[in-house]
Amino acid sequence: MLAQAERLELEHGQSLRLLSALEVLQARREAAGLAQEDKEQALCANACLLAKALERDGAPVFENGGDALARLTVGEIAALSGQWWEFNRTVNPSPSMPEEELEEVKKN
Repeated sequence: MLAQAERLELEHGQSLRLLSALEVLQARREAAGLAQEDKEQALCANACLLAKALERDGAPVFENGGDALARLTVGEIAALSGQWWEFNRTVNPSPSMPEEELEEVKKN
């Protein structure tokens, strides 16, 4: 079971969990198969990421990225993926992050 810091609790029993590097690569590869044009790549990538990260009561909400695309609006995908990326950035800070911000993340 994931520690609380590895999960961001949302409404209605849903949560976003952190993904391993391999899971992120798998989501990108799935997205490459879904996107038919370059301009679709970001939307498909975010939907595939959510298919892996979004859970309800510990179980995946979506079967795959295509399922997420079919059931969510563009706005919902943007909002949820934005929350996931912010959560990931907070828990897994980048070495290029400003020193003060990095120290704050370490404290928390």
